[in-house]
Amino acid sequence: MLRELVKTGVAWGLHHSGMGRRSTPFIAGYHRTVDKMPSDARSTIPSLCVSVEMLERQLDWIGRRFRFVSLDEIHNPHSQPVAAVTFDDGYEDFYEYAFPVLKRKGIPAAVFVVTDLVGSADLQIHDQLYLLLAKSKPPLDAQYEMNHILAMQPQSDVLRLIQSLASGAEINEESARAHRSLTWDQIAKLHSAGITIGSHTRTHAILPNEAAGKVSTELSGSRAALENWLGAPVRHFAYPCGEFNDATVEAVEKAGYGFAYTICDHLDSRMPNLTIPRKVLWENSCLDALGSFSPSIMSCQVHGLLNRFSPCELNHGGSPC
Repeated sequence: MLRELVKTGVAWGLHHSGMGRRSTPFIAGYHRTVDKMPSDARSTIPSLCVSVEMLERQLDWIGRRFRFVSLDEIHNPHSQPVAAVTFDDGYEDFYEYAFPVLKRKGIPAAVFVVTDLVGSADLQIHDQLYLLLAKSKPPLDAQYEMNHILAMQPQSDVLRLIQSLASGAEINEESARAHRSLTWDQIAKLHSAGITIGSHTRTHAILPNEAAGKVSTELSGSRAALENWLGAPVRHFAYPCGEFNDATVEAVEKAGYGFAYTICDHLDSRMPNLTIPRKVLWENSCLDALGSFSPSIMSCQVHGLLNRFSPCELNHGGSPC
């Protein structure tokens, strides 16, 4: 509570000081959209979720200060502040909950898809790991351990760990249904409605943890699958978990992507179009100490004013943010 009170006070002061207003386009990143936030934090990764009500509130705040544009448009010169909205992983709940909101408000958006999971009953690797860890650990501990494992281990080792954990505890059908991915039919309908479809690799592999051959397959295979189904070029890519280094950025360029997005403020001046910053938002991103939506905290999130107090912990090839 003390930490939240301090955050609320600092955000209010920074917002009303008028300092550090954003001069570059703002790109928001989301993951899952849910009707209401789950009451049990063990049933999903809380920090990947935003409720329909909170999504609307955040979008309305952004929309009063920025003009929403697509990812294809955001890189062009603009005479007024612009913003784009993106969703990672390709969860089916985007189609069920987020898409109707965006369509009603006339807001363009992009979805970054993990192609091997499209139309599959298999879950994202991070969801499998978290749901299994949370069966025996408090949610915060489960998320911390999950983040540490994903950041440090290649996907093959993570899959072996998941298999070991699953031998003693299964993920129930209700949880599995809640985390399922989009189908190809849904993706085609989204594309026809003007939603930008981008790549998020084939299997959500954390690229710096993988060998060069695996990285290449993840990048080129995902792009080829999307282009085959959509009949259109795929230019946009999002790094799983925001992790990248010089080698993976070069691989992204070689795979034919024109733009690539991370989840922090790190932008490599040598490859600016392939290290584009985003701000990941979720249900609690902009709540004050009393649990209410705070315009001041929202402003600080959008303008990056809180980053100096919680710098990026990712290491992008020896150049921390």
